[in-house]
Amino acid sequence: MKRTFLAALLILCTLSLHAQPKHTFTTQGDHFVLDGKPFKVLSGEMHYERIPRAYWHARLKMAKAMGLNTIATYVFWNMHEPTPGHFDFTGNNDVAAFIRAAQEEGLYVILRTGPYSCAEWDLGGIPAWLLKDPASAAALRSNDPAFMVPAERWIDRLAKELTPLQIGRDGPILMTQVENEYGNFGSDHVYMEHLHQIFLHAGFTDSLLYTADNWRNIPKGSIPDLFAATNFGIGNHQGGMDALEKVRPGQALFVSEYWPGWFDSWGHPHETRPIGPQIEDLDYILKRGAGINIYMFHGGTSFGFMSGSSLIKGHFLPDVTSYDYDAPLDEAGHTTPKFFAYRKVLAQYAGCGNESCLPPVPAAPPVITIPQIDLTRSTPLWVNLPKPIPSELPQPMEHFDQSYGYILYRTQLPAHTHGDLVIDQVHDYAQIYLDGKLIGTLDRRFADPKGNLPPVSIETSDPARLDILVADDGRINSTRNMRGETKGITHAVTLAGQPLTNWQVYPLPMTTLPSFSRNVTRSTASRYAKASALALSDKQKSGTLAPGVCTLSNCTPTFFQADFTLAATGDTFLDIRNLGKGALWINGHIIGRFWNAGPQQTLYVPGPWLRKGRNQIIVFDMAPQSARPHVAGLAQPILNGPVADQTTSKQQ
Repeated sequence: MKRTFLAALLILCTLSLHAQPKHTFTTQGDHFVLDGKPFKVLSGEMHYERIPRAYWHARLKMAKAMGLNTIATYVFWNMHEPTPGHFDFTGNNDVAAFIRAAQEEGLYVILRTGPYSCAEWDLGGIPAWLLKDPASAAALRSNDPAFMVPAERWIDRLAKELTPLQIGRDGPILMTQVENEYGNFGSDHVYMEHLHQIFLHAGFTDSLLYTADNWRNIPKGSIPDLFAATNFGIGNHQGGMDALEKVRPGQALFVSEYWPGWFDSWGHPHETRPIGPQIEDLDYILKRGAGINIYMFHGGTSFGFMSGSSLIKGHFLPDVTSYDYDAPLDEAGHTTPKFFAYRKVLAQYAGCGNESCLPPVPAAPPVITIPQIDLTRSTPLWVNLPKPIPSELPQPMEHFDQSYGYILYRTQLPAHTHGDLVIDQVHDYAQIYLDGKLIGTLDRRFADPKGNLPPVSIETSDPARLDILVADDGRINSTRNMRGETKGITHAVTLAGQPLTNWQVYPLPMTTLPSFSRNVTRSTASRYAKASALALSDKQKSGTLAPGVCTLSNCTPTFFQADFTLAATGDTFLDIRNLGKGALWINGHIIGRFWNAGPQQTLYVPGPWLRKGRNQIIVFDMAPQSARPHVAGLAQPILNGPVADQTTSKQQ
């Protein structure tokens, strides 16, 4: 009897648990419905990978204070599966922790999972190791198993982290994106439906599945069984929403990306957008009854080697490290005039119709300045090379299981060699050396539409060592051009029309940095600079200094290091105007790329990555501009600096 009673009690408890109402989010006619009540999605985009984890809550509080009730985030596949089958959800990669933080701050979430993201992120978030095999490279974003098998493995693994956080399971995720702007890439609806089924099978069944497309390509990128949304920029509010309503009459309208700003490319002026037209757009969108996601509410920083690139009319445009985006909340989490203008409009939909319904705007993180840091210790690249890999012909870095950084190709030339050296489609920036002396540079930004660059003239009387150092400046992150985005030397190298063979290849992913054992002494500085100091000064005065081209007499790619001491920590903006082209680390954190091509002239360094007391900075500069390089921490960023004279940078 006792067992029967206990069994009955267990059944009643189980039924009671299942009877508890779940949260629901869906559409009903022309509007969204949350738990049976009309709900207007007021979302802003921010990417956890572009924000130090210590600042997640601070940025989310800012979103709430601007009047948002939801945040959207991409999930960059390449960050979570850096090598095939090996996943990382720790530290800044802990996307589940970020989503729980949003819920703790009273915000819902739009999950933009991919497998493709775009976002001016390297290869749109797709792992670079998929480019190693030409078959899988050619299959990107297609129904070919070469792409779909690893994509399904990724989505299944991500599901273990995130499906419990869907709205139907008491989490904050309202919507989950299946593909992003696929209409800009193709129109294979069999591929789209296959992805849809993968998401369902993985357990993304308790949030609204959707696709997002540029308003001109909605029919190509959407399928009937998935909710469709649209993306557009300033001034396209009516045209964009009319296009969506035409494809999906009577459906709730959702502007999945409204662009209040834009991103920057090296060597091009800083991008900004006026506030007035945006407020008109925002007012129109919300009064028409649509939901909105502001892309970006807060851009943040493409730390490390993660900034992407574009190919516009055949011209390569690599993106800067900052992803400030002229967003309402700037790169360092400070409010802008745009923030308060948006807040005023969004407050009308917050409950009581004015800003009194919104939380007060939190204080921004503290900012510090750092006096000039002289990079007094150095060691040249040539004495810090890894063990080489023999290769009959040069191959892209992905062939050597390398995804990011730099790569060096070396071979020996016989005596009395002369002719034109041609590197077929180098990706992206190359410095060519004979016996350690720089003889030419090639910059993909100035290639013709077919990717061709000018030849470099070579003439030797004795046997000589040829070195070609190539920098990866970020993979194209949209369109079918992604499929050809291997880095390094992507085709052949010929000299006087004949292919060069018998190479030694040195992958330089910069995951291990050198130790430093000597100071740059006065005599060393003199040796570096004596022959070129006057020429450097003249070039700077005349404004003809070519971006990235080394100005020192021997132009040795060099690692620099220094220690500095802080009495207190805070955010700072590292002045990089004395540097050439390379990457920078603080206390082991890779901050990102720098380049004297402009317009970005400072790198954002988050306060949580600094320490009271001793700190360390390491710089790799492949094109040193000074024998005594230095940096300093400024109180304000410089994102709109001058851009270098592009006409002089095709070849040194």
